[in-house]
Amino acid sequence: MSAVIRRAARVLLFGAGILALLFSATPASAHGMSSVAYADLSSGGTGVVRAELQLEYDLLVVSAADAAHDDPLYQAGTAAFEADDAAQQAAALEQYRDDVSSYVAQRFRVDAGGEECTPVLAENITMTRQDGVPYAVLAFDYACPPSENGHEVVSTLFPDDEGFVTDTKTILTYSLDIHEGSTVLDAEHPSFTTAQSTLERFWEFFRLGAEHLLTGIDHILFLLALIVGSRRLREVVIAATTFTLAHSVTFILAATGVVAAPAEIVEPTIALSIAVVGAWYLWRLWRGGKVDQDLSHAHGFLRLDRAGWLRVGVVFLFGLVHGLGFASALGIDEPWSWTLLWSLLVFNVGIEAVQIAIIVIVFPLLVLLRRRAPRIGMWASGLLAVIVTVAGLVWFVQRVLGIE
Repeated sequence: MSAVIRRAARVLLFGAGILALLFSATPASAHGMSSVAYADLSSGGTGVVRAELQLEYDLLVVSAADAAHDDPLYQAGTAAFEADDAAQQAAALEQYRDDVSSYVAQRFRVDAGGEECTPVLAENITMTRQDGVPYAVLAFDYACPPSENGHEVVSTLFPDDEGFVTDTKTILTYSLDIHEGSTVLDAEHPSFTTAQSTLERFWEFFRLGAEHLLTGIDHILFLLALIVGSRRLREVVIAATTFTLAHSVTFILAATGVVAAPAEIVEPTIALSIAVVGAWYLWRLWRGGKVDQDLSHAHGFLRLDRAGWLRVGVVFLFGLVHGLGFASALGIDEPWSWTLLWSLLVFNVGIEAVQIAIIVIVFPLLVLLRRRAPRIGMWASGLLAVIVTVAGLVWFVQRVLGIE
């Protein structure tokens, strides 16, 4: 190994130690403490809108208890959550039904003709699970005045200022006012009208997909690992396309309920994939530094060498797991997933748009640096690979151990 490579390795290993300390203070979930609520709207008869809401149980308990200053609700709800007993959880919510329904009704509103509909919690509270997490099911009947302009839905459930979670998304499906479809509501776009066009609804899911990748640092790091480990544009395009095809397959299969995997397996595997793809480049660097050799004379299908095809295979396998991660972000393993399918495909297009943008920006800069200043380019690529690898390993350990 040359003196340059040895010096670079020492610097990179030192950087890895510093980064390990930094990342050890970050939360196990790279997506942050966020929550997804689900709402299904339908006609409950003349002048009545039926809304079935599915809300994360422990978040509902602490938010409703805090809003009503009801410590007994918090104590009973927390005990039921720790017991992981669905019947006990439903009973705890029913015992404090008024405070729970008041909290939800104030933050999930249905309007008609410019007037607010009157909500009533119509049935007993039941329990279900989304992605292995207990969710409470609440059915409200909203009595509405006559309206010729459809209904407006406003969701401000679990807002950031409560301090429990950030960036709550409400996935809304509806069959109402001779319209049916789906959309997503959040803090920036809290309202929706059934008169909204198909293009507007699809734009919401495109935006959600783009934001999910941009705010999901683990998926961004995986993409950066693909970029830094690619020697030519052809190789990064093939790797990124393989990743796209793989996660699109599992994304659609999860959307249609064909496959499912627990988050306890998916999330650690995503973290491990980040570490493996990042370490791949470091291993090649350690082997002799010939990581940027010319592929112009490579033979075979798509002119990739053996190492290139092996990497593509690994990327495809990890892409399948990332697709499950994208799907679990919206909890799309429910029977109504067929209704959401086209919107979810648009969500996937939003993800791909951001991926392409990152490749278009980062890879040319990396190539330019490698050609103009090869030594600096090697060090920069190595440092980026260290960051990716250390982050993946730390997240893997945190997710396996359940460290928040």
